[in-house]
Amino acid sequence: MEKQLKKIALIGQPNVGKSSLFNRIAKQRIAIVSDLAGTTRDIRKHEVEILGKEALMLDTGGIDETNDAIFSNVKRKAVECAKEADIILFMVDGKKIPDDKDKELFYELQNLGKKLALVVNKIDNDKEKERLWSFYEFGIDDNDLFGISVSHNRGTKGLFEWIAQELPEIEDNSKISDIIDYQDLDMGIEDFLSPEDDINKTVNENEINVAIIGRTNVGKSSILNALIGEERSVVSPISGTTIDPVDESFEYKDKKITFVDTAGLRRRGKIEGIEKYALMRTKDMLQKANLALVVLDASEDLVDLDEKIAGLVDQYGLGTIIVLNKWDENIETFKDFEKKIRRKFKFLFYAPIIAVSAKTGRSIERLKDKLVEIYDNYTQRIPTSALNKIIEEAVIRHALPSPNGNYLRIYYATQFETKPPRIALIMNKPNLLHFSYKRYLINYLRDNFNFEGTPIHIIVRKKGEREDNEIDEEGFFQG
Repeated sequence: MEKQLKKIALIGQPNVGKSSLFNRIAKQRIAIVSDLAGTTRDIRKHEVEILGKEALMLDTGGIDETNDAIFSNVKRKAVECAKEADIILFMVDGKKIPDDKDKELFYELQNLGKKLALVVNKIDNDKEKERLWSFYEFGIDDNDLFGISVSHNRGTKGLFEWIAQELPEIEDNSKISDIIDYQDLDMGIEDFLSPEDDINKTVNENEINVAIIGRTNVGKSSILNALIGEERSVVSPISGTTIDPVDESFEYKDKKITFVDTAGLRRRGKIEGIEKYALMRTKDMLQKANLALVVLDASEDLVDLDEKIAGLVDQYGLGTIIVLNKWDENIETFKDFEKKIRRKFKFLFYAPIIAVSAKTGRSIERLKDKLVEIYDNYTQRIPTSALNKIIEEAVIRHALPSPNGNYLRIYYATQFETKPPRIALIMNKPNLLHFSYKRYLINYLRDNFNFEGTPIHIIVRKKGEREDNEIDEEGFFQG
């Protein structure tokens, strides 16, 4: 029998942030986010899970009182949607003064007798909370008014709790119980992720998206051709030639390996602003990928641009392999060159280094195997029991510090996300845990689980915490 889910309608004028909130709740980039007013016109539906409870989220088009037939139709659909919903989230722009059109529609929605919240978005800091007073003009109860900032990840925890109170318990909770215990985590782990972080890239487990990055003339196109086994990537000698993005794929060990945006590999030669172009193209590729090959020229010395490009991989949290191309032209020993790389790219200490020759085909098969292996590490989920056993061992071997006499205690740990692996540490005084101890825990995890090639993100938080504070610099750590 088809399950009957409670419906949540998200309603408001254009460009108030509805699509961004929809994406945050759905944990995916489903709704189209744009600064252009009126981007969302159709009603989008998506099953969501809010603090361990399921619902059907309805994102309506922005309502705008104009004579335009499109927006008139959008308003009609939005009101009809609200009538069918069990919960209504009416969203307004906190940067502006209360709008008469908003108040008129809000009163109309109040008469429906549904559970109704007024969500004031773009309250980006504590000072801007003062703007909330003007929105009491709507006649809203204090418990149903929420000042949030979707883009800065503020205040959403209280809103999610308010919604969850109106949703029934999930009969079969197995889907989430092996991921995270929401009661033990005090039902708020989502608020400790940045908006970018908690939007997962929805990728089939058998599909690997790979970005081949590096400065010009290091041999990216040659490596692509060697991996695919065909002369597909044509190098253009014309400076500034614009070529549309092209993806190249091949099957290997039951995986579909796709090299994204390979047009970026085809542009060569001296072009104006080459460094800026290289970084821009790299960002485009990394946005689409979950693994990256950082290609270096073994026949030349490392330069600052190598470091800048590799640093982007760290920012995007991708699985990584460092590839030394043209190794047949290098007379140094591998260990000597490896030391240079490790000194230059300390932030990619977890990435394996493979020396290849695209010209002769040396180690290309090994590189294919390593791509599959790193992706498996990148997507793995450690069982909570095994994870806590290792954390307990680590604490026994190296006791938690006692800063200024404070007693620190880790209650438990849980991995709540993959791609890359993200682990929450629940403890009594998270702000006092020094980053060096987090680094120790990450290294201990690496000693006991195969996380080669992938970063590990650690989030620490206090059990029973209720404040809607932004995460501080010490709250999030990766290594």
